[in-house]
This record gives sequence, structure tokens and C-alpha cells, in this order.
Amino acid sequence: MKAKINLKKNQFVIGKGGVNPVGKTFSEVNRAYLAGLVDGDGAIMACIEKHPEKRFRFRVRINTKISQNEDRILRWCKRITGFGHIRHNRTQYEWVSFDQKEIRKFLILLLPYLKVKKFQAKLAIKILDTEIKTLPDLIKVARLADTLAKFNVRSIGRRKNFAEMIQGSVSSND
Repeated sequence: MKAKINLKKNQFVIGKGGVNPVGKTFSEVNRAYLAGLVDGDGAIMACIEKHPEKRFRFRVRINTKISQNEDRILRWCKRITGFGHIRHNRTQYEWVSFDQKEIRKFLILLLPYLKVKKFQAKLAIKILDTEIKTLPDLIKVARLADTLAKFNVRSIGRRKNFAEMIQGSVSSND
């Protein structure tokens, strides 16, 4: 299933129940502002983790975050989108989401406005839209995740090649 990204002005909504908490669609201004936050202070990441309940014992998840020194704008992000949560570490606040359906909708919503992270968003959407039925499907998604990881500064030098790791740990009979 390929991502169909054809948005009509102000007709795309996200959050619990398909609408944001106000029950309105996102304005173009809010979409552009959110895209600017993601481009400047955000990250779109792929995580491949062992998961014993999955057929090939791995799952691929996309997560997104926006980091700020204060939580005020992040509280607005959470309120306007209706998903994610805010966490605080030693030096900054982060609005993060691991909800795969909401992340997909969120990235499609922002895609026309993203400048810096447009390609990353497209990779993430492709990962989310790929159904993993076979080992080659999983390896394809792991390669996409490895490609996405190369764009994240914190992954450089720390990230393993997950496609190779999966190939090495899954028997060919699976």
C-alpha cells in the first residue's frame, strides 16, 4: 500500500476520533508552523526493536519529537494535535509520539510545508505504509529505517545496520 498524499485545503484532521480537540480542521498557518518546528527542532526517527510476538521477532516503529528549552509551545503542539506527550530531561522538554497511526497522519499533514525534513517524512510514511508479510518485506523496511537514521545526528556512530542484524538473526525458514 503506497502513501497517497493529496490534501485538500483545511480538510485533514488528526487526534483522537479524527479531529483535534477543538473539533476543527488544521489551518494552513498551524500546519506551516508545526512543519517549521519539526524542520528546526524536531526529529523523525525509526526504531527497530526485538519483539517476541512478531513473526520475525522484530518490529519497526516510527517516532517523532520536537525539542524546546521551555514547554509552552510543546503544550500547544499536544493540544492542537490531540496526541503525543511531553517529557522533560536534564536540559530540555520534548513533545514525543510513538502512535504509528497519528504519526502517519501528522507527517502527511505537514508534508507540503516541510523543507528540511521532507525526505525523512516521505521515508517514514513509506515505512509506515509497508505491510510486513515476508522476511524480504522486513529487510526492505529495515533498510529504509537505516536510511532514515543517517539523517539524525544522534544516530551517527551509534546506530547499527539493522538490515544486516535482522538478516543475521532470522533463519531463512521463517
